[in-house]
Amino acid sequence: MPPRSSPTARQQRLGGELRKLREQSGMSTQQAAALLGVDRTRIPNIEAGRFGISAERVRTLAFNYGCPDTALVDQLAAMAQERDRGWWEGHRGLLPPALIDIAELEYHASELHTAVTTHIPGLLQTEEHARAVFDTAVPPLPEPDLEARLALRLRRQEVLDRDRPVSYEAVIHEAALRMRFGGAEVTRAQLEHILEHSDRDTVSVRVIPFAAGGFPGAGQSFTYVSAPVPQLDTVQLDSSHGSLLLDADMKLRRYRGLLDRLRGLALSATESRAFIRAIALDL
Repeated sequence: MPPRSSPTARQQRLGGELRKLREQSGMSTQQAAALLGVDRTRIPNIEAGRFGISAERVRTLAFNYGCPDTALVDQLAAMAQERDRGWWEGHRGLLPPALIDIAELEYHASELHTAVTTHIPGLLQTEEHARAVFDTAVPPLPEPDLEARLALRLRRQEVLDRDRPVSYEAVIHEAALRMRFGGAEVTRAQLEHILEHSDRDTVSVRVIPFAAGGFPGAGQSFTYVSAPVPQLDTVQLDSSHGSLLLDADMKLRRYRGLLDRLRGLALSATESRAFIRAIALDL
């Protein structure tokens, strides 16, 4: 089987976790290769996500690396078994890989926590609002690219509507709610859309009002992607230069702490609904 020319973020994460376990055990790549009966160059390629690995071999390596965390090993083995092409693969080659990686992360997440300051979270955007946001891109997006991004964003929202929806929490600053992308009518419909979703048991929307004053992380938007085991959590950062994925333990702790502080500043879910409704009535 030829190596993957462009491994996905999830394939790279599996390899990276196996590398962590090997390095913690003090075992060399040559010793790990001997365990599997493969050439020594195979291990670096597996750890970079360029080559796949079977679930059985994941368990073999984890056992010999002395990993005591059976829940983590089970999840790594499950990741190794993923062979089906997700719907997002149909967009690969049409859009930047980072956008495809976000869709894959959300699909496999057990929980999603988003904090935004100037934009409505993508999973809660209406089609009209999303189109208006994409229309502000600099330089302007070519029509085919805009339509491809819009289609991906709307398809991503299925994680909130599927039979077993992901648990979703959005902490939104008042500034994002008052940004009139597409004008007053589109904004009003967008706010009503948020209210409808926030009425679901699996969706929580919390608002940080201007009255809360300054707060940590005010200049960035991020999503904390919770995996079935915390070691596989990921933070996705948005910026004008694209998306960045973080999974180092120290970074994960930092953003968990930041989420806790933002929740402390935000209105309750009930107060937030009333707040959003009041903004909509002002339009």
